[in-house]
Amino acid sequence: MLKKSIAAIFSVLVLSSLLSACNTTRGVGEDVEAGGQAIQRTTQ
Repeated sequence: MLKKSIAAIFSVLVLSSLLSACNTTRGVGEDVEAGGQAIQRTTQ
């Protein structure tokens, strides 16, 4: 019973960290895109 509880808690922690990593990666992509657009505007 204890092993199942530990496995469940570990699974929740892993899944939550994966979801937050996805959001972080998405945010970095948006920042890079915004930087690229700013560079394009200055070269025009």
